[in-house]
Amino acid sequence: MTTAPFLLLVAAGSCAAGAVGALTGMGGGIILVPMLVLVFHVEMHYAAGASLIAVIATSSGAAAAYLSEGYTNLRLGMFLQLPCIAGGIGGALLAAVVPVPALFMVFGLVLLFSGYLSFRRKEESERDRPSDRLALRLGLESSYPVLGGWRRYRVYRVIPSFLLMSVAGVLSGLLGIGSGAVNVLAMDQVMRLPYKVSTTTSNFMIGITAAASAGVYLNDGFIDPGLTLPVMLGVFGGAVVGAKVLMFVNAKPLRVLFSAIVLLMALEMIYKGATR
Repeated sequence: MTTAPFLLLVAAGSCAAGAVGALTGMGGGIILVPMLVLVFHVEMHYAAGASLIAVIATSSGAAAAYLSEGYTNLRLGMFLQLPCIAGGIGGALLAAVVPVPALFMVFGLVLLFSGYLSFRRKEESERDRPSDRLALRLGLESSYPVLGGWRRYRVYRVIPSFLLMSVAGVLSGLLGIGSGAVNVLAMDQVMRLPYKVSTTTSNFMIGITAAASAGVYLNDGFIDPGLTLPVMLGVFGGAVVGAKVLMFVNAKPLRVLFSAIVLLMALEMIYKGATR
């Protein structure tokens, strides 16, 4: 295959990954990295490096739309960003010393877990009990737009979620997937935020975490401009489209489709790691 068709295919696949990443809040990297490794046979570290740059593009493309519509909880995102950044730098430093087969295995397990969470996630619901005291003191409660007005929501289990974000950062730096999988887990399942608030706030956060990790990858020589450019452009375009679609689409069928794709990729990545 010549260079031009190869780059066009990479850009097209990246566009699809960016759209899915914006719709789910998990970042396009969770599909982008296995696609680059398994379909286009890119070395794992270079795929992770390109993915981190693309995750920054995903966040940039989607976050502006979400903020303007009022979905993103900016105060909560900035608070949870602190452990994410620290973990992201630590994970990027580990990536240079962890064996590639181990990265395949870890990535496969993360994909399995992410697909399971996406499949079992329940629709947003209101809670009768008040928010945590810390959430109230920090002013983390907010509201988001619904048909006919705005709906207020509460925030729970702030400290456990804060600790989970350090794990999210490590996975982001180690695997190049952004921290969206654990971000959405913490906000949706632990803090009990509405689904669209979890998704949009995660999209805001993942770009900052990825930027912290990308500097380490750049210093180690794992950012290839020739690969990164089509990936970044494709993901950015897909993220903008996905951000617009999320505001109108029912999330349940998207979660089922996403879980099925992630399951297939997870099994393939685990197999590759076990047989290398």
